[in-house]
Amino acid sequence: MVYLKKFKLLNEDRECSIIEGKKNIHNSLYPLKIFPTKKFEDIDFEPITIFCGGNGSGKTTVLNIISETLQAIKRNTNKNGELFNEYLKYCKNNYELINQMDCNEIKYISSDDVFDYLLDLRAINSNINRRKAYLIEEYYKKRYTPASEHNSTFNDYNELKKKVEANKMTVSKYVRTELKTNNIIQESNGETALEFWQNEIKENAIYIIDEPENSLSAENQLKLKTYIEESARFYNCQFIIATHSPFLLALKDAKIYDLDSNPVKVKKWNELENVKVYNNFFKEHSKEFE
Repeated sequence: MVYLKKFKLLNEDRECSIIEGKKNIHNSLYPLKIFPTKKFEDIDFEPITIFCGGNGSGKTTVLNIISETLQAIKRNTNKNGELFNEYLKYCKNNYELINQMDCNEIKYISSDDVFDYLLDLRAINSNINRRKAYLIEEYYKKRYTPASEHNSTFNDYNELKKKVEANKMTVSKYVRTELKTNNIIQESNGETALEFWQNEIKENAIYIIDEPENSLSAENQLKLKTYIEESARFYNCQFIIATHSPFLLALKDAKIYDLDSNPVKVKKWNELENVKVYNNFFKEHSKEFE
């Protein structure tokens, strides 16, 4: 599904009108002077559109410009600066949205959002694991403390009941019962990151995503690739992605803008220099796989 059909970045003349008279009070001209030199102005979108390029190529910047212009939902708000906000003013009438009634949300997701999610889970798990260690100690104490040591009070009756229950259970079952949850997360960071994407991506929406491959193994990148393809094909999602992962660059029917080329060109994934580096590397070591 296509919701965002076109977007127009500022040309050199328009950028000059922004910085006119302001050159001496700004240490940085960000996001100016990035795209005009590459003759990159008009962007046409498909259900899956990718911006590929090395560090400093502008792929994250173009995502920020698009997401801020469309007022996408964000977990974290960036302080963009005066020139960035001036840039956005010129973009507000420079895009075309279609099928708007069918679009439930527009969301921007950065790699930092995934890291924050993993750190939050790690903090939660830390508390669970401390509680788990306490319950294991409690289990063995109750199991091997003689019943004669308990006094005949109501509270000790409950303790005695727990002792009887402990005698009937394995330590793992006792811990699970006392925690009253099966949500102790045992997956690796990569598996949990994949779960993040599966939970985050819903139906009928635009997802603007910066480097989703971070924290994912090669195997899980391929799983995410399949998930994105199916979400675009069957669940009416549109994806606008910045990546240099060869696995995600191979997304079926993706339109890829190569921001390393000057002027910027649309290329097939196997034409990208970044992918050719991987290809050449494995060719050189092909005998080691025999």
